[in-house]
Amino acid sequence: MIEVAVVGVGSGGITAGARVLLDHAELVVGGGRHLLDLGVEPERAFALGGDLSEALDRIEETDGRVTVLASGDPGFFGIVRVLAERFGPEKLLVLPTLSAISEAFARAGLPWDDALVVSAHGRDPRRAVNVCRAHPKVAVLTSPAFGPAELAEELDGMGRSFVVAERLGEADERMYEGNAAKVMEMSWKDPNTVVVYDAARAVGEKGWISGRSESRGRWALPEGEFEHRSGMITKPETRALVLARLGPGPGDLVWDVGAGSGSVAVECARLGAAAIAVERDAESCDRIRVNASRYGAYVQVVEGEAPAALRGLPEPDAVFVGGTGENFDEILKLAAIRARRCVVLTLITLERVVPAAEILEDCGLAVETTFLQASRVKGVGSLHRLAAETPVFVIVGERRGEP
Repeated sequence: MIEVAVVGVGSGGITAGARVLLDHAELVVGGGRHLLDLGVEPERAFALGGDLSEALDRIEETDGRVTVLASGDPGFFGIVRVLAERFGPEKLLVLPTLSAISEAFARAGLPWDDALVVSAHGRDPRRAVNVCRAHPKVAVLTSPAFGPAELAEELDGMGRSFVVAERLGEADERMYEGNAAKVMEMSWKDPNTVVVYDAARAVGEKGWISGRSESRGRWALPEGEFEHRSGMITKPETRALVLARLGPGPGDLVWDVGAGSGSVAVECARLGAAAIAVERDAESCDRIRVNASRYGAYVQVVEGEAPAALRGLPEPDAVFVGGTGENFDEILKLAAIRARRCVVLTLITLERVVPAAEILEDCGLAVETTFLQASRVKGVGSLHRLAAETPVFVIVGERRGEP
Protein backbone atom coordinates (compact mmCIF):
# COMPACT_ATOMS: atom_id res chain seq x y z
CA MET A 1 0.00 0.00 0.00
CA ILE A 2 1.34 3.42 -0.97
CA GLU A 3 1.82 5.83 1.90
CA VAL A 4 2.64 9.36 0.86
CA ALA A 5 3.78 11.99 3.34
CA VAL A 6 3.55 15.49 1.89
CA VAL A 7 5.90 17.78 3.77
CA GLY A 8 5.80 21.55 3.55
CA VAL A 9 9.23 23.18 3.55
CA GLY A 10 9.33 26.71 4.95
CA SER A 11 11.88 29.35 5.77
CA GLY A 12 12.83 27.39 8.89
CA GLY A 13 13.24 24.09 7.08
CA ILE A 14 11.07 21.17 8.26
CA THR A 15 9.85 19.95 11.65
CA ALA A 16 11.44 17.11 13.63
CA GLY A 17 8.46 14.88 12.83
CA ALA A 18 8.78 15.60 9.14
CA ARG A 19 12.49 14.81 9.36
CA VAL A 20 11.69 11.33 10.67
CA LEU A 21 9.32 10.70 7.75
CA LEU A 22 11.95 11.97 5.34
CA ASP A 23 14.71 9.77 6.76
CA HIS A 24 12.56 6.59 6.63
CA ALA A 25 11.16 7.10 3.13
CA GLU A 26 12.03 4.70 0.33
CA LEU A 27 11.55 7.54 -2.18
CA VAL A 28 11.78 11.31 -1.70
CA VAL A 29 10.23 13.48 -4.40
CA GLY A 30 10.72 17.24 -4.53
CA GLY A 31 12.29 20.21 -6.21
CA GLY A 32 16.03 19.97 -6.77
CA ARG A 33 16.67 22.78 -4.31
CA HIS A 34 14.73 21.09 -1.50
CA LEU A 35 16.38 17.71 -2.11
CA LEU A 36 19.82 19.28 -1.97
CA ASP A 37 19.14 21.50 1.06
CA LEU A 38 17.73 18.60 3.09
CA GLY A 39 20.57 16.26 2.19
CA VAL A 40 18.53 13.56 0.46
CA GLU A 41 20.78 10.83 -0.95
CA PRO A 42 20.71 10.64 -4.77
CA GLU A 43 19.62 6.97 -4.76
CA ARG A 44 16.41 7.90 -2.89
CA ALA A 45 15.74 11.23 -4.62
CA PHE A 46 13.54 12.06 -7.58
CA ALA A 47 13.55 15.70 -8.75
CA LEU A 48 10.29 17.20 -9.91
CA GLY A 49 10.12 18.75 -13.37
CA GLY A 50 7.45 20.64 -15.25
CA ASP A 51 5.59 17.40 -16.11
CA LEU A 52 4.48 15.60 -12.94
CA SER A 53 3.37 12.39 -14.66
CA GLU A 54 6.77 10.68 -14.38
CA ALA A 55 7.00 11.52 -10.67
CA LEU A 56 3.48 10.18 -10.08
CA ASP A 57 4.41 6.95 -11.86
CA ARG A 58 7.53 6.55 -9.72
CA ILE A 59 5.47 7.06 -6.56
CA GLU A 60 2.98 4.42 -7.68
CA GLU A 61 5.76 1.94 -8.46
CA THR A 62 7.42 2.37 -5.06
CA ASP A 63 6.91 -0.40 -2.53
CA GLY A 64 7.13 1.49 0.71
CA ARG A 65 6.88 4.95 2.14
CA VAL A 66 7.17 8.04 -0.03
CA THR A 67 7.83 11.60 1.06
CA VAL A 68 6.99 14.52 -1.22
CA LEU A 69 8.58 17.87 -0.48
CA ALA A 70 6.78 21.09 -1.42
CA SER A 71 7.11 24.75 -0.52
CA GLY A 72 4.99 26.16 2.28
CA ASP A 73 1.47 24.75 2.51
CA PRO A 74 1.21 22.07 -0.20
CA GLY A 75 -2.58 22.04 0.11
CA PHE A 76 -2.86 25.65 -1.04
CA PHE A 77 -2.35 25.94 -4.81
CA GLY A 78 0.01 23.02 -4.34
CA ILE A 79 0.70 19.38 -5.11
CA VAL A 80 -1.85 17.91 -2.69
CA ARG A 81 -4.61 18.25 -5.30
CA VAL A 82 -2.68 16.22 -7.89
CA LEU A 83 -1.68 13.56 -5.36
CA ALA A 84 -5.22 13.25 -3.97
CA GLU A 85 -6.63 12.83 -7.47
CA ARG A 86 -4.14 10.06 -8.28
CA PHE A 87 -3.91 8.14 -5.00
CA GLY A 88 -6.87 9.32 -2.92
CA PRO A 89 -6.87 11.64 0.12
CA GLU A 90 -6.84 8.68 2.51
CA LYS A 91 -3.31 7.73 1.33
CA LEU A 92 -1.87 11.16 2.16
CA LEU A 93 -0.35 12.53 5.35
CA VAL A 94 0.06 16.28 4.87
CA LEU A 95 2.37 18.30 7.13
CA PRO A 96 2.08 21.94 6.07
CA THR A 97 4.16 24.87 7.17
CA LEU A 98 3.69 28.61 6.64
CA SER A 99 2.75 29.37 3.05
CA ALA A 100 4.65 31.94 1.03
CA ILE A 101 1.44 34.01 1.06
CA SER A 102 1.13 34.19 4.84
CA GLU A 103 4.85 34.92 5.19
CA ALA A 104 4.69 37.74 2.64
CA PHE A 105 1.79 39.43 4.45
CA ALA A 106 3.48 38.89 7.82
CA ARG A 107 6.73 40.46 6.64
CA ALA A 108 4.74 43.43 5.27
CA GLY A 109 2.77 43.81 8.51
CA LEU A 110 -0.59 43.51 6.73
CA PRO A 111 -3.71 41.55 7.66
CA TRP A 112 -4.80 39.24 4.88
CA ASP A 113 -8.18 37.80 5.81
CA ASP A 114 -9.64 40.37 3.40
CA ALA A 115 -7.19 39.61 0.58
CA LEU A 116 -7.76 37.58 -2.57
CA VAL A 117 -5.12 35.06 -3.62
CA VAL A 118 -4.59 34.28 -7.30
CA SER A 119 -2.11 32.22 -9.26
CA ALA A 120 -0.31 33.15 -12.47
CA HIS A 121 1.81 30.00 -12.30
CA GLY A 122 1.30 27.59 -15.18
CA ARG A 123 -1.74 29.42 -16.51
CA ASP A 124 -2.72 32.52 -18.47
CA PRO A 125 -1.94 35.44 -16.12
CA ARG A 126 -4.59 37.79 -17.50
CA ARG A 127 -7.26 36.71 -15.01
CA ALA A 128 -4.85 37.24 -12.11
CA VAL A 129 -4.07 40.72 -13.46
CA ASN A 130 -7.78 41.55 -13.75
CA VAL A 131 -8.34 40.58 -10.12
CA CYS A 132 -5.54 42.99 -9.17
CA ARG A 133 -7.30 45.72 -11.16
CA ALA A 134 -10.60 45.09 -9.39
CA HIS A 135 -9.67 44.49 -5.74
CA PRO A 136 -7.83 46.49 -3.08
CA LYS A 137 -5.59 43.69 -1.80
CA VAL A 138 -4.39 40.69 -3.80
CA ALA A 139 -1.56 38.18 -3.40
CA VAL A 140 -0.18 36.79 -6.66
CA LEU A 141 1.73 33.53 -7.02
CA THR A 142 4.02 34.34 -9.92
CA SER A 143 5.90 32.21 -12.45
CA PRO A 144 9.26 32.48 -14.24
CA ALA A 145 7.39 33.63 -17.35
CA PHE A 146 5.25 36.17 -15.48
CA GLY A 147 7.02 37.64 -12.49
CA PRO A 148 6.86 40.88 -10.50
CA ALA A 149 8.13 43.06 -13.36
CA GLU A 150 5.54 41.78 -15.83
CA LEU A 151 2.75 42.14 -13.26
CA ALA A 152 3.81 45.69 -12.43
CA GLU A 153 3.89 46.63 -16.10
CA GLU A 154 0.28 45.50 -16.51
CA LEU A 155 -0.80 47.53 -13.46
CA ASP A 156 1.33 50.62 -14.04
CA GLY A 157 -0.62 53.85 -13.63
CA MET A 158 -3.24 52.40 -11.28
CA GLY A 159 -1.62 53.72 -8.10
CA ARG A 160 -1.08 50.30 -6.52
CA SER A 161 1.62 49.52 -3.97
CA PHE A 162 3.70 46.35 -4.27
CA VAL A 163 5.38 44.01 -1.80
CA VAL A 164 7.67 41.44 -3.41
CA ALA A 165 8.77 38.53 -1.21
CA GLU A 166 11.65 36.87 -3.01
CA ARG A 167 13.21 33.51 -2.06
CA LEU A 168 12.01 33.66 1.54
CA GLY A 169 14.06 31.44 3.83
CA GLU A 170 17.07 31.42 1.52
CA ALA A 171 20.39 33.10 2.25
CA ASP A 172 19.66 35.63 -0.50
CA GLU A 173 16.03 36.33 0.44
CA ARG A 174 14.75 39.83 -0.31
CA MET A 175 11.70 41.87 0.67
CA TYR A 176 10.90 44.92 -1.41
CA GLU A 177 8.13 47.49 -1.11
CA GLY A 178 7.50 50.13 -3.74
CA ASN A 179 5.41 51.24 -6.70
CA ALA A 180 4.92 49.69 -10.13
CA ALA A 181 7.54 51.85 -11.82
CA LYS A 182 10.28 50.64 -9.48
CA VAL A 183 9.23 46.98 -9.63
CA MET A 184 9.22 47.11 -13.44
CA GLU A 185 12.85 48.28 -13.50
CA MET A 186 14.20 45.54 -11.24
CA SER A 187 15.23 41.94 -11.84
CA TRP A 188 13.69 39.19 -9.74
CA LYS A 189 14.62 35.65 -8.78
CA ASP A 190 12.24 32.72 -8.39
CA PRO A 191 10.38 31.78 -6.34
CA ASN A 192 8.61 34.95 -5.30
CA THR A 193 5.20 36.15 -4.20
CA VAL A 194 3.75 39.59 -4.87
CA VAL A 195 1.20 41.46 -2.76
CA VAL A 196 -0.59 44.20 -4.70
CA TYR A 197 -2.67 46.63 -2.68
CA ASP A 198 -4.28 50.03 -2.47
CA ALA A 199 -2.39 51.82 0.32
CA ALA A 200 -5.50 53.77 1.31
CA ARG A 201 -7.38 50.50 1.94
CA ALA A 202 -4.47 48.32 3.10
CA VAL A 203 -5.86 47.57 6.56
CA GLY A 204 -9.55 47.58 5.69
CA GLU A 205 -12.55 47.05 7.91
CA LYS A 206 -12.99 44.14 10.26
CA GLY A 207 -14.96 41.50 8.42
CA TRP A 208 -16.56 38.11 9.04
CA ILE A 209 -15.66 36.20 5.86
CA SER A 210 -12.31 35.84 4.12
CA GLY A 211 -11.50 37.14 0.68
CA ARG A 212 -14.01 40.01 0.69
CA SER A 213 -16.65 37.54 -0.48
CA GLU A 214 -19.67 39.08 1.20
CA SER A 215 -22.70 40.00 -0.89
CA ARG A 216 -22.67 43.40 -2.53
CA GLY A 217 -26.40 43.66 -1.93
CA ARG A 218 -28.69 44.91 -4.67
CA TRP A 219 -27.73 45.18 -8.30
CA ALA A 220 -29.42 46.91 -11.25
CA LEU A 221 -29.56 49.91 -8.92
CA PRO A 222 -32.11 52.72 -9.46
CA GLU A 223 -30.87 55.58 -11.61
CA GLY A 224 -31.27 57.91 -8.64
CA GLU A 225 -28.31 56.20 -6.98
CA PHE A 226 -25.93 57.40 -9.70
CA GLU A 227 -24.86 60.89 -10.68
CA HIS A 228 -25.98 61.37 -14.27
CA ARG A 229 -26.85 64.03 -16.81
CA SER A 230 -30.45 64.62 -17.89
CA GLY A 231 -31.50 60.99 -17.75
CA MET A 232 -28.44 59.85 -19.74
CA ILE A 233 -28.18 56.55 -17.91
CA THR A 234 -29.00 52.93 -18.69
CA LYS A 235 -32.30 52.28 -16.89
CA PRO A 236 -32.23 49.64 -14.15
CA GLU A 237 -34.60 47.28 -15.98
CA THR A 238 -32.38 47.39 -19.05
CA ARG A 239 -29.21 47.25 -16.94
CA ALA A 240 -30.43 44.07 -15.27
CA LEU A 241 -30.61 42.27 -18.62
CA VAL A 242 -27.32 43.80 -19.78
CA LEU A 243 -25.51 42.61 -16.64
CA ALA A 244 -27.02 39.14 -16.99
CA ARG A 245 -25.65 38.87 -20.53
CA LEU A 246 -22.24 40.39 -19.71
CA GLY A 247 -21.84 37.93 -16.82
CA PRO A 248 -19.15 39.91 -14.93
CA GLY A 249 -17.17 38.16 -12.21
CA PRO A 250 -13.71 37.88 -10.65
CA GLY A 251 -10.97 37.57 -13.25
CA ASP A 252 -13.05 39.25 -15.97
CA LEU A 253 -12.39 42.59 -17.63
CA VAL A 254 -15.37 44.55 -18.97
CA TRP A 255 -15.26 47.60 -21.23
CA ASP A 256 -18.11 50.10 -20.88
CA VAL A 257 -17.91 52.11 -24.10
CA GLY A 258 -19.73 55.44 -24.24
CA ALA A 259 -20.09 55.00 -20.50
CA GLY A 260 -22.08 58.15 -19.67
CA SER A 261 -22.70 57.84 -15.93
CA GLY A 262 -20.66 54.63 -15.77
CA SER A 263 -23.53 52.74 -14.18
CA VAL A 264 -22.76 49.53 -16.08
CA ALA A 265 -19.03 49.72 -15.32
CA VAL A 266 -19.69 50.40 -11.63
CA GLU A 267 -22.10 47.48 -11.33
CA CYS A 268 -19.67 45.15 -13.10
CA ALA A 269 -16.97 46.22 -10.62
CA ARG A 270 -19.35 45.62 -7.68
CA LEU A 271 -19.83 42.07 -8.99
CA GLY A 272 -16.07 41.45 -8.87
CA ALA A 273 -14.92 42.23 -12.41
CA ALA A 274 -12.30 44.71 -13.50
CA ALA A 275 -13.97 47.54 -15.40
CA ILE A 276 -12.80 50.20 -17.82
CA ALA A 277 -15.19 53.06 -18.63
CA VAL A 278 -14.48 54.87 -21.90
CA GLU A 279 -16.15 58.28 -22.20
CA ARG A 280 -15.30 61.32 -24.34
CA ASP A 281 -17.04 63.94 -22.18
CA ALA A 282 -14.85 65.28 -19.34
CA GLU A 283 -17.76 66.11 -17.02
CA SER A 284 -19.19 62.62 -17.49
CA CYS A 285 -15.79 61.16 -16.63
CA ASP A 286 -15.90 63.06 -13.35
CA ARG A 287 -19.36 61.64 -12.65
CA ILE A 288 -18.11 58.12 -13.29
CA ARG A 289 -15.35 58.64 -10.71
CA VAL A 290 -17.89 59.94 -8.18
CA ASN A 291 -20.21 56.98 -8.80
CA ALA A 292 -17.37 54.46 -8.49
CA SER A 293 -16.13 56.08 -5.28
CA ARG A 294 -19.64 56.01 -3.79
CA TYR A 295 -19.65 52.22 -3.96
CA GLY A 296 -15.98 51.63 -3.27
CA ALA A 297 -15.60 50.20 -6.78
CA TYR A 298 -12.45 50.29 -8.87
CA VAL A 299 -13.26 51.63 -12.34
CA GLN A 300 -10.51 52.79 -14.66
CA VAL A 301 -11.78 55.86 -16.50
CA VAL A 302 -10.42 56.52 -19.99
CA GLU A 303 -11.29 59.96 -21.29
CA GLY A 304 -11.27 59.76 -25.06
CA GLU A 305 -13.33 59.03 -28.13
CA ALA A 306 -13.83 55.52 -29.40
CA PRO A 307 -12.64 53.71 -31.38
CA ALA A 308 -9.21 55.37 -30.99
CA ALA A 309 -9.44 55.25 -27.18
CA LEU A 310 -10.01 51.49 -27.28
CA ARG A 311 -6.98 50.40 -29.23
CA GLY A 312 -4.44 50.42 -26.40
CA LEU A 313 -6.68 48.82 -23.79
CA PRO A 314 -6.12 45.31 -22.41
CA GLU A 315 -8.20 42.52 -23.91
CA PRO A 316 -11.77 42.42 -22.53
CA ASP A 317 -13.88 39.41 -21.69
CA ALA A 318 -17.05 41.36 -22.36
CA VAL A 319 -17.91 44.74 -23.90
CA PHE A 320 -20.95 46.93 -23.35
CA VAL A 321 -21.58 49.58 -25.98
CA GLY A 322 -23.99 52.18 -24.67
CA GLY A 323 -23.06 55.17 -26.82
CA THR A 324 -23.91 55.29 -30.52
CA GLY A 325 -21.85 58.05 -32.08
CA GLU A 326 -20.87 58.53 -35.69
CA ASN A 327 -18.15 55.85 -35.47
CA PHE A 328 -20.64 53.24 -34.33
CA ASP A 329 -19.87 50.59 -36.96
CA GLU A 330 -16.13 50.81 -36.39
CA ILE A 331 -16.55 50.70 -32.60
CA LEU A 332 -18.77 47.65 -32.82
CA LYS A 333 -16.40 45.78 -35.15
CA LEU A 334 -13.43 46.47 -32.88
CA ALA A 335 -15.39 45.36 -29.82
CA ALA A 336 -16.52 42.16 -31.56
CA ILE A 337 -12.97 41.30 -32.60
CA ARG A 338 -11.41 41.98 -29.19
CA ALA A 339 -14.06 40.54 -26.85
CA ARG A 340 -13.26 37.06 -25.61
CA ARG A 341 -16.81 36.21 -24.58
CA CYS A 342 -19.50 38.65 -25.67
CA VAL A 343 -20.58 42.10 -26.81
CA VAL A 344 -23.79 43.67 -25.51
CA LEU A 345 -25.31 46.87 -26.84
CA THR A 346 -28.50 48.85 -26.40
CA LEU A 347 -30.26 50.69 -29.23
CA ILE A 348 -33.42 52.74 -29.45
CA THR A 349 -33.51 53.40 -33.21
CA LEU A 350 -34.80 50.70 -35.57
CA GLU A 351 -32.42 51.63 -38.36
CA ARG A 352 -29.39 50.43 -36.44
CA VAL A 353 -30.70 47.13 -35.07
CA VAL A 354 -30.32 44.92 -38.15
CA PRO A 355 -26.95 46.41 -39.27
CA ALA A 356 -25.57 45.98 -35.73
CA ALA A 357 -26.62 42.33 -35.63
CA GLU A 358 -25.03 41.76 -39.05
CA ILE A 359 -21.72 43.27 -37.90
CA LEU A 360 -21.62 40.96 -34.90
CA GLU A 361 -22.50 37.92 -37.02
CA ASP A 362 -19.85 38.81 -39.60
CA CYS A 363 -17.32 38.80 -36.75
CA GLY A 364 -18.30 35.23 -35.87
CA LEU A 365 -20.62 35.93 -32.94
CA ALA A 366 -23.98 34.25 -32.33
CA VAL A 367 -26.57 37.03 -32.04
CA GLU A 368 -29.65 37.36 -29.87
CA THR A 369 -31.87 40.46 -30.03
CA THR A 370 -34.44 41.32 -27.35
CA PHE A 371 -36.98 44.15 -27.45
CA LEU A 372 -37.42 45.39 -23.90
CA GLN A 373 -40.36 47.51 -22.78
CA ALA A 374 -40.76 48.43 -19.12
CA SER A 375 -43.47 50.51 -17.50
CA ARG A 376 -43.67 51.94 -14.01
CA VAL A 377 -46.81 52.58 -11.98
CA LYS A 378 -47.38 56.28 -11.31
CA GLY A 379 -50.16 58.04 -9.44
CA VAL A 380 -52.69 60.31 -11.13
CA GLY A 381 -54.63 61.89 -8.31
CA SER A 382 -56.28 59.00 -6.48
CA LEU A 383 -55.75 56.67 -9.45
CA HIS A 384 -52.72 55.03 -11.03
CA ARG A 385 -51.45 54.55 -14.55
CA LEU A 386 -48.59 52.81 -16.33
CA ALA A 387 -45.86 55.21 -17.49
CA ALA A 388 -43.81 53.56 -20.22
CA GLU A 389 -40.05 53.96 -20.27
CA THR A 390 -38.33 54.37 -23.63
CA PRO A 391 -38.34 50.95 -25.32
CA VAL A 392 -34.91 49.54 -26.08
CA PHE A 393 -33.34 46.79 -28.16
CA VAL A 394 -30.73 44.73 -26.32
CA ILE A 395 -28.43 42.98 -28.79
CA VAL A 396 -26.04 40.31 -27.59
CA GLY A 397 -23.22 38.82 -29.63
CA GLU A 398 -21.74 35.73 -27.98
CA ARG A 399 -18.59 33.84 -28.87
CA ARG A 400 -19.83 30.28 -28.46
CA GLY A 401 -17.50 27.74 -26.96
CA GLU A 402 -15.11 30.44 -25.64
CA PRO A 403 -14.35 31.19 -21.95
